[in-house]
Amino acid sequence: MATTIDPAQPVVTLINVFTVRPERQADLVGLLTSATEEVMADLPGFVSANIHASTDGVRVVNYAQWASAEALQAMLANPAAQPHMAAAAELAESFEPHLYVVASVHPLA
Repeated sequence: MATTIDPAQPVVTLINVFTVRPERQADLVGLLTSATEEVMADLPGFVSANIHASTDGVRVVNYAQWASAEALQAMLANPAAQPHMAAAAELAESFEPHLYVVASVHPLA
């Protein structure tokens, strides 16, 4: 399913901002992409994920939608997901995951 940003959509959004050394940015993007395709996408409650690489090379943002906070928590506890999360933490200098709901959307008219 494609990402839909809509305050009426019943999802929660995990936005995780990773700080990386520029030489590790592509590796982290690759890891997050493969983890999403090989594990996360098959877990109950997964809706979508988008991986963003900053143009300055020092950040990677994972914008992932889940059906509920409980589905996200189940993913975090899932043994299949844990090695990928540990590997991402190893590649990153730091990371800041936070859970969000869409407050408002302002598309072009």
